[in-house]
Amino acid sequence: MTLLERIASQQKWTLSLLAVLSAFFFIGLGHFHLFDWDEINFAESAREMIESQNYLRVQINYLPFWEKPPFFFWLQVAAMKTFGINEFAARFPNALFGALYLFTFYFIGKRHFSPTFGLIWSLVFFASLLPHIYFKSGIIDPVFNYFIFLSIYFMIRFLGKDGEKLWQLAILSGIFSALSVLTKGPVGFLLLGLTLAVYVIYKRFKVFPSFKGILFFLVGFAGIIACWVTMEVSQNGWDILWQFIEYQIELFRTPVAGHEQPFYYHFVVVGLGCFPISVLAIPLFYQKKDETPLDLRRWMLSLFWVVLILFSITTTKIIHYSSMTYAPLSFVAALAVYRMMKGEIEIKKYLRILYLIIGGIVSLAMLVLPIILMERDWLMSITTDPFAVKLIEHSPKWTFVDMLAGIVFTISFIAGFIFFRKRNLSNMLLSLAAGTAIALLVALFTIMPKVDQLTQGDAISMYEELQGEDCYVESLRKSYAQYFYTRVQPNTRTKEQDLDWLLRGDIDKPVYIGTRFNRTFLDEIDGFEVVKEKGAFKLYRRMPKAQSSDPE
Repeated sequence: MTLLERIASQQKWTLSLLAVLSAFFFIGLGHFHLFDWDEINFAESAREMIESQNYLRVQINYLPFWEKPPFFFWLQVAAMKTFGINEFAARFPNALFGALYLFTFYFIGKRHFSPTFGLIWSLVFFASLLPHIYFKSGIIDPVFNYFIFLSIYFMIRFLGKDGEKLWQLAILSGIFSALSVLTKGPVGFLLLGLTLAVYVIYKRFKVFPSFKGILFFLVGFAGIIACWVTMEVSQNGWDILWQFIEYQIELFRTPVAGHEQPFYYHFVVVGLGCFPISVLAIPLFYQKKDETPLDLRRWMLSLFWVVLILFSITTTKIIHYSSMTYAPLSFVAALAVYRMMKGEIEIKKYLRILYLIIGGIVSLAMLVLPIILMERDWLMSITTDPFAVKLIEHSPKWTFVDMLAGIVFTISFIAGFIFFRKRNLSNMLLSLAAGTAIALLVALFTIMPKVDQLTQGDAISMYEELQGEDCYVESLRKSYAQYFYTRVQPNTRTKEQDLDWLLRGDIDKPVYIGTRFNRTFLDEIDGFEVVKEKGAFKLYRRMPKAQSSDPE
């Protein structure tokens, strides 16, 4: 009996191990600033809900923000009311959902396979880089993906008649689908529908939801959506809802500038970023005859390919768009490892080679990045952008200590390979899980604060110094940091969103505008003066006519 099997044989040991693993998601969440754009954007919307006491309207700078529904912001609001308005609270919901993922995978795996399979599933997911990293972030996708996964899972159980009260499974599928829509928008329902369609076509329409099943699904779905719509309409009227729907439609039509990538972008992201599950899952990707409970493997592959292809053909490609692939990919990887441990799948040479290539690339990147950043003079010599040069010039000092995360990961990767060759998959998983967790924790305390300081630290520090001052704050580059870190307060004016008014209008209080050091646009506008300059950033101020500038 392997070590994993011994742990899985006692549920209390398994739950204790999962609790320990979950703790890694919470450590150091507030150790560095939130990153523009998404992390600060979402945290600011939650903060403005608290400041304005308007918990239905998603806002940015106290004007409607139509891009996202409110559920994730409600989670952040609850965390901020508990822990204060800070980085830890903004990232806390995702850490909590990271724990939910581990326990959910364990119990689903235990139900349909065995306790050992459930533990393997949780471990391979925990040991994978991008899934682990996302639970230390403040973006929406981990929560959104969790609801989509559960919606699909309960739909699978309903169609497979896995339960005494099938109508409850259909309702649960509808409820979680609605929660995904309430978290990020209609794409949640779209992914559910496309996955169902792909699987139904694959099965040549031999599997299809019954009329009663669809009805019960709609009851669960409409019940949640109706609660939100009722609250929204009662407070803001129908116009608000129509504007939200129109914006969502426009969002699908219009690409986001600056995020156009080649078709294969998400294949590379998932292949490298999801190591080791991106390698371990390969043996079960193309088997035609393969029976699993509820046909879970084919369902998971259907979901995986729907997400990967859908977001590969869209014009806008952002790294977290393909994050819904992580759960189904981890299932397929866990199933492959489970069968390897039982001797049902041979560990072929090509798999070991792929493990070495992909793991080696990731290890090399983690080791080389700090070395490159140590060579400040060389980086400035090959950079033509003056803003980038200034950032590098004022970047924090990088040392060999910053290679520690890469060293830890490389050791665990090599140890994992040795165990892999010896077919000791239990020790391989434990080695990779421990190595990933420790390496990312080390990076969080060594590398991430320096990346934060390099890219945005000076700008944020200038905004933080404005907290408590009654003023307007804006930025000439797309950013949300000026709102969150200045702690902008609600007011009754609407013209503060009119940049021309801020630049030339009859303002009633000081205006501060942050910009890059090499932008001189504001120098040509009467009344503006540079009041602070840090690193590659400048802060301009314009005073009302009735007031004179404070002496420096």
